[in-house]
Amino acid sequence: MQKLKVIVILGQTSTGKSDLAVKIAKKVNGEVISADSRQVYKGLDLGTGKITRREMQGVPHHLLDVASPKKRFSVAEYKKLADQKIKEIIARGKIPIICGGTGLYIDAVVNGIIFPEVPPNDKLRKQLTQKSAIALFQVLKKLDKNRAKNIDPKNKVRLIRAIEIAKFLGKVPKITEVKPLYDFIKIGLYLPVDILKEKISIRLFARIRAGMITEAKNLHKNGLSWKRMEELGLEYRQLALYLQKKISKQKMIEKLNSEIYKYAKRQMTWFKKDKEIKWFDVDKSFNKLCDIINLCKQHQYQTMKKKD
Repeated sequence: MQKLKVIVILGQTSTGKSDLAVKIAKKVNGEVISADSRQVYKGLDLGTGKITRREMQGVPHHLLDVASPKKRFSVAEYKKLADQKIKEIIARGKIPIICGGTGLYIDAVVNGIIFPEVPPNDKLRKQLTQKSAIALFQVLKKLDKNRAKNIDPKNKVRLIRAIEIAKFLGKVPKITEVKPLYDFIKIGLYLPVDILKEKISIRLFARIRAGMITEAKNLHKNGLSWKRMEELGLEYRQLALYLQKKISKQKMIEKLNSEIYKYAKRQMTWFKKDKEIKWFDVDKSFNKLCDIINLCKQHQYQTMKKKD
């Protein structure tokens, strides 16, 4: 029996995933499910490069603004919500389009991963909180080399949680995978390194001009602590340091350009493991992409017709 298809658009930051998702959604009568670990949070808009209402062009988007930035949102929570949204979109006779750059979120849905319940270990967390990010990264490296390859080595919250899981489950966390219900068409977007660096810089300056610093100020005024803002990583880490006068604005911009590019490299390291991804330079390969999407649309129509 043929499975219904779900389109997945993934890749590094600044490669144009959101724009492509909207174009494809309009072409195939689809709806977009975000797969971004920070865009799930309310109020983290300019700092995460969250798509605007205008940019959505009327295409429904899901799993944006579903959690408070004051609380941690887990990949298990994401998977539960994403699975539900896929069912709802298909029930409306539309095609789900998962779009984002968080490999762990995408893999959780695509591979049908069932995450083990690992309760918080307050005693361990207190001990680990005293350590620097560098020390935490070394601890994780000894416990689970694979997880260490794909984690942000400066994000203490993620490092602590990864160590907590590894210690609870053993050196290699045992994660169960179940047979996926759908056929996932994985489209990866890439850009040459020099163009990617340029786009990262252009996008960063555009977000600063649009009010990214003011956004961070307002988040803090509304109760988001500096500590939690730093835990959210990348833009918010550097914005928190700047607003506390720990670094200059110029230093913040330099650090962000560097850190965002390093993050893009980590994203590609994660995605390269998946041999099912079809990679495209979207500027040069849009016609080929359209051919794949049209085939997907025809298949979905025929499969749903048979089910009726």
